[in-house]
Amino acid sequence: MAEQKEKEIKVTGRKEKVSDKHLSILQSLVNTINSIQFNVGQMEVQKQVAIDELKKTQRKVSDMQTTLVSEYGSYDINIHDGTINWPKPKTEPNGEEKPEGDEK
Repeated sequence: MAEQKEKEIKVTGRKEKVSDKHLSILQSLVNTINSIQFNVGQMEVQKQVAIDELKKTQRKVSDMQTTLVSEYGSYDINIHDGTINWPKPKTEPNGEEKPEGDEK
């Protein structure tokens, strides 16, 4: 790895404070960073709350599917009108219909 050469900066006179202009710019930049970090933290908390709600709702959907299967024999339901989407029966070579065996 190549060594970095330190760049020498020549300063005329030693000062005890930065100018009000530079201090104001620096304060503004730091405040902006702090504000952004705070907002990111808030978004992360909101994200976790949303993920938890999603998991709860997915569990409720799973419970509802179990209820539908036990009451109707399927959970494949048209969400708009409530009709059960039964699988189409397969036709045997002799022309007879054979019901599907793996219904949801």
